[in-house]
Amino acid sequence: MKPEPSPAGRVLEAAQAALAAEHAAAYGYGVIGARSAGERAKQAREAYGGHLARRDVLARTVRELGGAPRAAEAAYALPFEVRTAADAERLAAEIEDRVAGAYSDLVRAAEGPLRREAADALSAAAVRAARWRGVGVAFPGLAERADEAQRAQHS
Repeated sequence: MKPEPSPAGRVLEAAQAALAAEHAAAYGYGVIGARSAGERAKQAREAYGGHLARRDVLARTVRELGGAPRAAEAAYALPFEVRTAADAERLAAEIEDRVAGAYSDLVRAAEGPLRREAADALSAAAVRAARWRGVGVAFPGLAERADEAQRAQHS
């Protein structure tokens, strides 16, 4: 059995996970932007820029917590093939759900200003997911965790 990390270790672990989610989001928005046009392309560019900015903040946070920021992967496996604008919208909503889940974990682990920053990032991801999907979820970041737990129980 793996020992439980210290509270500081949990914060660093959650910050690293959020950083990894931001790296993946930036990659995904490159694909989304290539399959979007008009207003949706503009939204994709704005989201891409927002994810890059949050990624940079998280990299500094990880260093401040005593860690080495996790590097971006060369490429990321997408959850499905993105051929159409509708696929791109679905991918954007899924990316934002995953980002919200990572920030939800950071909100639970952190305190003070970092917790507020994580809550702001969670909120921003939830709003973007709702825009892409056309509908929001009651508790962003938690619905994905419930789905994961349910899948784990049935495995």
